[in-house]
Amino acid sequence: NQTVDLCNVDTHDIDLQLYCVDPYGFERSKDFDYESYEELMSEYLVVLTRRSIKWSKLLKGKRKVQKNVKLKRYVRKGIPNEHRALIWMAASGAQDQLERNPGYYQSLLRAEHDPKLVETICTDLNRTFPDNVQFRKTSNPCLQKALYNVLLATGYHNPVVGYCQGMNFIAGYLLIITKDEEKSFWLMEALLGRILPDYYSPVMLGLKTDQETMMDHNVMWTLVVSRWFICLYIDILPVETVLRIWDCLFYEGSKILFRVALTLIHHNQALIQQAQSLPDVCQNFKQITHGPFVDECHTFMQKIFTEPGSLSMATLTKLRATIRSRIITEELGPTDPEN
Repeated sequence: NQTVDLCNVDTHDIDLQLYCVDPYGFERSKDFDYESYEELMSEYLVVLTRRSIKWSKLLKGKRKVQKNVKLKRYVRKGIPNEHRALIWMAASGAQDQLERNPGYYQSLLRAEHDPKLVETICTDLNRTFPDNVQFRKTSNPCLQKALYNVLLATGYHNPVVGYCQGMNFIAGYLLIITKDEEKSFWLMEALLGRILPDYYSPVMLGLKTDQETMMDHNVMWTLVVSRWFICLYIDILPVETVLRIWDCLFYEGSKILFRVALTLIHHNQALIQQAQSLPDVCQNFKQITHGPFVDECHTFMQKIFTEPGSLSMATLTKLRATIRSRIITEELGPTDPEN
């Protein structure tokens, strides 16, 4: 009955090494609860297998899909990893953009490089997922080069935004799933241009608007919630849960970010209200993003569509327009020509 620390075994034992890394390449912490994980995955694998069979029947080898009620229902129940890139590309419009612009991605990489943009991106490369074996220089292939290319192309494609911190983690996740630079670039373009407009612009008007919109939902802890939104829950929630959120984000748009935030807050309202200071708030918010409630991603995703109640995109769009107008007036002034 001796306990073995699996992450401190001899490096020649490849099977045990792999056991210390999750399916996406992230190293597990030394205090990782393998017993609880095995119990959770034994149940979730049954769900995954069932969903995989249903998805294979739905797609029947097709490389294109049309949005409809059935597909939306399937997406909410989770996209199997082998189909994620296909569905994300189709649902977000990224596939259409790729096909309309053959060779565009490569042309961006061939453009004359802006030294300042290159330096800023390179500074963040080594900081991107240091706990993921796929981003290490010693790995083969190493995703750092692909990450650099995607971020560089994104910066040239959208010079107003260029590059800002946080984009490296989003691009990294896209590369882990798609294993394709060009697809990752077009998914970044969909996120920055259509799904989350002005989130990463210099004034971050889109993010500020959504912060204020959350306050209209009686959520007063916008400093913490803004981090959830800007990183799309990366490093906030477990990887499998984040990917399930992204399934819906690419299909249904940014209202999914609200549904997740509202579910976390409503479910843990008693704990959050105990906070007496900002450090307490931060600690309690950190606590609510860990544990069985968020680990059990299938149950959690069912909750986000029931706990917050009705949250239509039309209602959200109307509310955002009002708040956006108020922010522009406050920041730029009513006589500003850009207003």
